[in-house]
Amino acid sequence: DLAIAPGETVALVGASGSGKSTLINLIARFYAPTAGRITLDDAPLDTLPLAWLRSQLGWVGQHVVLFDDSIAANIAYGQPDAPEAEIRAAARAAHALEFIDALPDGLATRVGANGSQLSGGQRQRIAIARAFLRNAPILLLDEATSALDNASERAVKDALVELRKNRTVVVVAHRLSTIRDADRIVVMAHGRIVEVGDHATLLAAQGAYARLLASGEGLLDTDAVAQ
Repeated sequence: DLAIAPGETVALVGASGSGKSTLINLIARFYAPTAGRITLDDAPLDTLPLAWLRSQLGWVGQHVVLFDDSIAANIAYGQPDAPEAEIRAAARAAHALEFIDALPDGLATRVGANGSQLSGGQRQRIAIARAFLRNAPILLLDEATSALDNASERAVKDALVELRKNRTVVVVAHRLSTIRDADRIVVMAHGRIVEVGDHATLLAAQGAYARLLASGEGLLDTDAVAQ
């Protein structure tokens, strides 16, 4: 069993195919569990109105979905009546406003099909701005594995640090820095939870987590593993 406290950040780690993304998809009720159950405040998810449940969730995935519309419309996706001041505030919190304001049409700039007119880091920050605007109490984060330049990497990381504040966060983590910042680490293998603890405790136990870090499988930055 795994119980996540309000305001806690839990990092899911494991080799490819271990069940990390499946778990957050189950939380979002994209499909139902075949055994066991998932509850929110003791209420089984399948008893909650789906629209209400989704209103409680923010989502930032590896593959950002953007539409051939303005930046403002993409940030406000699902909230078409959001005022421009709130959209700008969300963009600022996501470290996106600087590049947006540098564009000739600012928030009115069209992003192209699937955001083709933006860089990878810019697309990530638009997705983060969308989550800021949604302001849901629970954040599901599937950390991007695509390589970004150093400046974009820093901007995305700083934006995610801000986004995680005062929220319950479940993150599929691919960066050691993200994993070490979590309150708890959940190690998964073959669709099951095999270890739970913090970085120092799990590393000292020399179990599945330590083996995962030693192999580097599924991780993007393992230089500081032993620290």
